[in-house]
Amino acid sequence: MGMLRWTEDQMREYHAKRQGKKEAQAEAKAHQKDQPRAKYRNKKTHIDGKKFDSKAEADRYIELKRMQEVSLIFDLKCQVPFVLEVNRHPICKYVADFVYVDVDGNRVVEDVKGFRTRDYVLKKKLMLAVHGIAISEFCKKSRSRARKP
Repeated sequence: MGMLRWTEDQMREYHAKRQGKKEAQAEAKAHQKDQPRAKYRNKKTHIDGKKFDSKAEADRYIELKRMQEVSLIFDLKCQVPFVLEVNRHPICKYVADFVYVDVDGNRVVEDVKGFRTRDYVLKKKLMLAVHGIAISEFCKKSRSRARKP
């Protein structure tokens, strides 16, 4: 089999086309909007003028809202802050995804979880120790409440 031989003009034309592709790709990439990817691949969602950190949280809000409409729960609140302090010294703040009252009159503090971070685990323990509140976890995968401490 013989070797392929190009003329100087053919070589220049080949490299120009090749260079043109690279430049076009680089220019296209430069014009793409840089959007940081969420750390846990969650997608921020807006419903009823409220901003939710994930689609799972937004779905749970719709579910709880429907439960409230049929009087299975009452006084639904979103993004409720709790100050966690020890000996009158504020340590940190925990923001519950949802707080509501169930049909038995119990106050439920609920967090939608896809992934349990170390910070969350610590704040969950502090909520129990400081306020006597056991956070109820809702996991989308199982579509049910997760374990309580």
